[in-house]
Amino acid sequence: MSAFKWYRKKPGLLRPYVQGEDMTGISVGPEDAKAGSPKEGDWIGQNPANPKDQWLVAADYFTKNFDPTPVPDPSQG
Repeated sequence: MSAFKWYRKKPGLLRPYVQGEDMTGISVGPEDAKAGSPKEGDWIGQNPANPKDQWLVAADYFTKNFDPTPVPDPSQG
């Protein structure tokens, strides 16, 4: 197995989870599910190249790892 390395995420699409929303088609990892997600404060990520590819981002991970960013300019690659 290779060693882990640090990487920075490129800007992505996220929206707040809405309590009670239909989670059909939204991936929730087993560790997040064990921790009680989906729950208030969680976020939903979306692949900009495939809007059907969506996943839950736990509230504490979101708070520690994401900041709002300007909309990226597609001409800048």
